[in-house]
Amino acid sequence: MADNDMWQSTNGNTGRAGSNRGGNAGAPIYGSGATRNAEGTSGTTLFDRVPPHDVDAEMAVLGGMLMSKDAIGEVSQVLETADFYQPQHQTIYDAILTLFAGSQPVDVVLVANELMKDGNLDKVGGADYLHSLVASVPTAANAMYYADIVHQNAVLRNVITAGTKIAQMGYSASGAQAEDIVNLAQSEVYEMSAGKVRQDYVAIGPVLQNTLDQLDKMQNHELEQGVPTGFRDIDEVTQGLQPGQMIVVAGRPAMGKSTLGIDFARSAALHHNMTSIVFSLEMSKVELAQRIIAAETNIPLAAMRRAEDITPDRWNTLNNFWTKMQDAPLFIDDSPNMSLMEIRAKCRRLKQTNDLKLVVIDYLQLMSSGKRVESRQQEVSEFSRALKLLAKELEVPVVALSQLNRGPEMRNDKKPQLSDLRESGSIEQDADVVFLVHRPDFYNKEDRPGEADIIMAKHRNGPTDTFNLAFLGATSKFMDMPQDYQQAGV
Repeated sequence: MADNDMWQSTNGNTGRAGSNRGGNAGAPIYGSGATRNAEGTSGTTLFDRVPPHDVDAEMAVLGGMLMSKDAIGEVSQVLETADFYQPQHQTIYDAILTLFAGSQPVDVVLVANELMKDGNLDKVGGADYLHSLVASVPTAANAMYYADIVHQNAVLRNVITAGTKIAQMGYSASGAQAEDIVNLAQSEVYEMSAGKVRQDYVAIGPVLQNTLDQLDKMQNHELEQGVPTGFRDIDEVTQGLQPGQMIVVAGRPAMGKSTLGIDFARSAALHHNMTSIVFSLEMSKVELAQRIIAAETNIPLAAMRRAEDITPDRWNTLNNFWTKMQDAPLFIDDSPNMSLMEIRAKCRRLKQTNDLKLVVIDYLQLMSSGKRVESRQQEVSEFSRALKLLAKELEVPVVALSQLNRGPEMRNDKKPQLSDLRESGSIEQDADVVFLVHRPDFYNKEDRPGEADIIMAKHRNGPTDTFNLAFLGATSKFMDMPQDYQQAGV
């Protein structure tokens, strides 16, 4: 075997001799003075121990990939370059993937040539080491088994890294930062458990290729759309609520913003089986459930609050609705004084356990930070920015309901504008989409009764528009207007 001193592992061994299955000799015992490990060796700290890895498994994976193109395709779906512990194995893996991505054949000679181009062949141990990788496995059939071992060890190393970061943050923080540290710790654990790696910069070429691939899939109706809102024209313009977007639904009190937010959640969870959660800081679970039942069954909301109005026919309708919807993936949380940290933690957990697809928060100005701030405007700005980051982290649309100031009342037409967003201009900046709810008959009962304008005042990735919907206050929902409907005077 060629000299391999260029790539020594942390325990001073190289190649197969450096194999370490687990690297966990036992839990450390902490006390005053020197730290001792489970064997009682004085002066060895937790951080001096060799991280979990298995060099034999890494060699077997690479050997299988050098023997079989099918193995390359399978393993590349499971392993990242950083999953390999040995640096020379990372370099060899990258060379194999480079050839594979270029639709070129892969074998020892071609990989050696690829490594030589970049001046890495001698660093990985030369062609002799590549031959030893092939010799380390009798068949490529077990490549995925070895890949799983490599991946599991990488996960354990990520656990150690996350734990080390959390410990360092805890030691360096002051008491006033405790809540922020808890959130950062949760974020570290979520990223690690979700198998995410912080992305580095990337070349434009692959990004353009992915963009064109998405466009091609859209034309062929192969690309999964966003979360359907349930409204024909809105979905036509937005292609649904998109992952990573922050969507603001704003309006004056009693205008119907909560109703629209619940309509979005109903469409996603009850009609498209997409896991959704509504954080209600204004209404109780029972009130929310009553609105959902009224909207789905067309039983007036007022009747839901008067037992004598529930006729036998309505009971049958309610029972049928219950049978149909009892397992729907819709979650409701009406915890009082909910902090942003609680919302983030619950969303992360639901993403892991139920593949969360939509978050609705009713409403932004009722959220609490749980700490002293200079101004309410600064606090709401922090909420807005944090919700946008949450949407990107979980890759789900986050719908934040928001109050408007009294600006619309000061205008003759009473129509809301972006500048009316209450307490923070940063809401407008952070939002990808802003819907402003306007009902003319709220101000004048004779002005287009039963109609509502949903004004898309901001659309980061497309045109703005105004959508004409019907507002059914009795059953607490919005509905599409007939396609041939014409507004009076239009």
